[in-house]
Amino acid sequence: MQLEDYFLFISEDDIRIKGHRIGIDNVLFYFLEGYTPEEIKAIYPDLSLEKIYATITYYLHNKSKIENYLLRLRNWQEARYQESFKNPSPQREKMMKIKQQRQN
Repeated sequence: MQLEDYFLFISEDDIRIKGHRIGIDNVLFYFLEGYTPEEIKAIYPDLSLEKIYATITYYLHNKSKIENYLLRLRNWQEARYQESFKNPSPQREKMMKIKQQRQN
């Protein structure tokens, strides 16, 4: 089995763990924060340790490429977050009004 066989490469900016809706970024977030594979397994109990180790190994073998991938993902997430303040959803507007009322 090839290491890439553990993943679904949906697009350049969307790599998922095969058989799950979980992106490699979810596992790598915890790994880069210092969590062990066993601790990551406790967070994602549906993932096998084999798939967690495969994700970490893929990262280590493709470090520059995956770090660029993670940076693009963080930039995209930040842009969406900032956009949510410019154009809040009706639910967000409602929550902001409730919060403002509680502060007064």
